[in-house]
Amino acid sequence: MSAGAEAPISDAVRPDLRADCANCFGLCCVALPFAASADFAVDKAAGQPCHNLRTDFRCGIHSQLREKGFAGCTVFDCFGAGQKVSQTTFEGRDWRAHPGTASSMFAVLPVMRQLHELLWYLTEALTLPAARPLHGELREALRTTEQLTEGGADDILALDVAAHRDGVNALLLRTSELARARARTGRRGKAKNHRGADLIGARLRGADLRGASLRGALLIAADLTGADLSAADLIGADLRDASLGGADLTGALFLTQAQLNAARGDAATRLPSALTRPAHW
Repeated sequence: MSAGAEAPISDAVRPDLRADCANCFGLCCVALPFAASADFAVDKAAGQPCHNLRTDFRCGIHSQLREKGFAGCTVFDCFGAGQKVSQTTFEGRDWRAHPGTASSMFAVLPVMRQLHELLWYLTEALTLPAARPLHGELREALRTTEQLTEGGADDILALDVAAHRDGVNALLLRTSELARARARTGRRGKAKNHRGADLIGARLRGADLRGASLRGALLIAADLTGADLSAADLIGADLRDASLGGADLTGALFLTQAQLNAARGDAATRLPSALTRPAHW
């Protein structure tokens, strides 16, 4: 880890915030739409089961998704929302055996996913020593968000999830500022601010992006080979096809597995301990 970087999120990440397909009713394969493109081989409407979904709710081509033209499926992460909706919200009643639940179940999934994504970020924020002054607020936001995920289907669908996200995001931004400032202590120059920047195809090979804000930045096909992204805030950054070969992502803030899965790296790419090296790298 680079000197001054925050400790990466590790065992603090709860298992319930990771996808458990064995306890889900294949919801992402049914509820969500996709269009024929480089990411998906066919069109599929929301609510229509993917033709690769088996009767046991597992994917029939899971080990060959990229080869079969379904790279988009390998990038999606529900943050554990699928099993939460399947086993908690709908108490183990699947949409095939109980078709009356289908439309409500499929509508709940994207809302639950947003809540679980927030739980992931809040859990990580609580592992950051620099954010200690905010730990009380972070714990309260975590508790409130968890309570929202425990509501019934009608309660979840009535939730103004955008408003809740805005409140949590403001707190996460304050967390990021504290963590990035600590990472830059004793270093010359200010941390770069690329929040929301259009960096599509940017040449950032070997760039010093320690403690930088890359929130919501478009880094599609950017060359980040060998770049130092330790303690950089990557929440919402679009890393599709970004080159991360040899890049240092240890201690990167709010990086997710889905972002890594969408990028291109190699054996020399340094990752936070909570995330895994994608099989296609």
